[in-house]
Amino acid sequence: MRTAALALVAVALAAPQTTAPRFDSGRAYEDLRQMVALGPRPAGSPALEKARDYIRKELKAAGLAVHEQAFDADTPSGKVHMINLSATVPGQTTNKGRIVIGGHYDTKVFHEFPFVGASDAASSAAFVLEMARTLKSRKNELPIELLFLDGEEAVCKGWDDCNKPGNADHTYGSRYYAQQAARNDAGKDIRAFILVDMIGAKPLVVHRESYSTKWLTEAIWGAARKTGHTEFKDDEFPVEDDHLEFLDVKIPSVDIIDLNDYPQWHTAQDDLSHVGAGSLQAVGDVVLAALPAIERHLTAQ
Repeated sequence: MRTAALALVAVALAAPQTTAPRFDSGRAYEDLRQMVALGPRPAGSPALEKARDYIRKELKAAGLAVHEQAFDADTPSGKVHMINLSATVPGQTTNKGRIVIGGHYDTKVFHEFPFVGASDAASSAAFVLEMARTLKSRKNELPIELLFLDGEEAVCKGWDDCNKPGNADHTYGSRYYAQQAARNDAGKDIRAFILVDMIGAKPLVVHRESYSTKWLTEAIWGAARKTGHTEFKDDEFPVEDDHLEFLDVKIPSVDIIDLNDYPQWHTAQDDLSHVGAGSLQAVGDVVLAALPAIERHLTAQ
């Protein structure tokens, strides 16, 4: 009997694990806290280089190779050296392209006060980092690239070039990434882009973003309904964000963002007291729950 019992234990230990991977918001919140502790992290700053070092270290610790895409952006303050970081987890199907999950990791320039950007954008950087760890233990149908974008924010107070409405002073990293992909014909390999931005707010309120690709939006919001995450609301409003650069080169994209309901946006109060691990968990749960439907949609084409 003892031999039989030991044999059963051995079989159980050898059996493949069927537990679905779970996003760890506690670990993600610690990543967020570490980035906020660096202080303001605008593009080109030593503090942002420290944030990059942290992201590089954590991705390598997760067993992922880090790819760097460096470029010099022409801004109203002159050329700024920027770096997009990425890592890719493999998929079972290799001839149907890849999914990209990304967000920016830089903060807005403010001279009037120290802007530490807990939700904008430590939350998105922390989310993408934890999603990289989580997806390492998932059986992904398609390869999934985790993308950290530089230069979403920039040097002017508004969205446009200083005193020149219509001239872009924003989304430098996503514009460079998307245009390079399109120029090299690699854009066809990116089948869907899921953007996260400002997802740390407590309470979290995420409205549908109206520029986003409809089928991809429905996959996300359908998963929110199934998982009971009422933080995702059905009303729509437009947001100009990194996903527009991907849409411009015909890549289906969705923006998950809490903007209109976060009064701390671009203020000194965007700090740790206004963000929470539960908000990161909600978005992590929903994105993970949405991935099977997204993969089915893409592999069926």
